[in-house]
This record gives sequence, C-alpha cells and structure tokens, in this order.
Amino acid sequence: MSLLRFASLLVLALWVGGLAALGGVAAPALFDALGARDPANGAGTAGWLFGLVFRRFQHVSWWLGGLLILLLGARAALGPRPRRLAVRVWVVAIMLAMSLTSALVLTPRIEAIRTEANGAVHSLPDGDARRTEFGRLHAVANILMLITLAAGAGLMWAELRDTH
Repeated sequence: MSLLRFASLLVLALWVGGLAALGGVAAPALFDALGARDPANGAGTAGWLFGLVFRRFQHVSWWLGGLLILLLGARAALGPRPRRLAVRVWVVAIMLAMSLTSALVLTPRIEAIRTEANGAVHSLPDGDARRTEFGRLHAVANILMLITLAAGAGLMWAELRDTH
C-alpha cells in the first residue's frame, strides 16, 4: 500500500509542481526575456510560446489526473480504503474539469483573439473589445490554474496525513 501512496504523491507532485513551475517561473521568464529582446513583438511571441508549452502540459495533466483516479481506486480495492475517498476523487475530477475547460474552451478563444490581433494583443487600443475579452479570458484561465494548484496541494496534504 505504501507504494500506491507514494505513486499518488508522485503524480500529485508532478501535476502541482508543473503548474507552479509554469505559472511562477516559465511564464514570467519568457515574457521578461522576449520582451527585453524585442519590445514590439516580444510579449506576443512569449504568449504564443507559453501557450504552446501550457497546452502540452495540459495533456500531461489529463494523464496524471486519470492515473491518480486509478491509483485511488486501486488503493480502495486493495485496502485499506483512503480516508474521504469520495472527496478525493471529486477533487481530482474537478481539477480535471478545470484543466479541460481551460484547454478546450478558454484557450481556443484566447488564440482566436491573438490571431485576429496578429499576436500582439497588447498593441490593441485600451478600449478595444478584443483586448478586454482577452484580459478577461486570461484572468479566468489564471484563476482556474490557481484553484487547480491549490486543490492539488490540498490533496498532497491529505495524502501525507493519511495513514492508509
């Protein structure tokens, strides 16, 4: 059973750690470096590049979420059953739903605006509806990512406290 608990923690660490590294390290580094190198187009290029990396990570996170549900099921089947199993499965399902919403609903709309603006959304006038919508969609995507990260950290805490 300890091997399954370890695997659950490892999966959570990859998922949560990946989100934290992308949002807290990779995105700011890309925008800083590319913005400094090319002030006119750097932000657009950084946004495009980060979007590409983030979409690939989303696919990884879906596999991790599915694996985590399987691990929780295996632990329940082999016993002893993890505490608050149903809550844990629901949290993972909600994390997956937020990831899917971000990737399949928000990202295509963000990319459509970026394409329409030729990648430089920041160059659109302040009152432009596309710029406003881009900002709103980007904020919602960030909130979903932060909630997913917090939920995953909460699951890690639950795993560490569980003696099963």
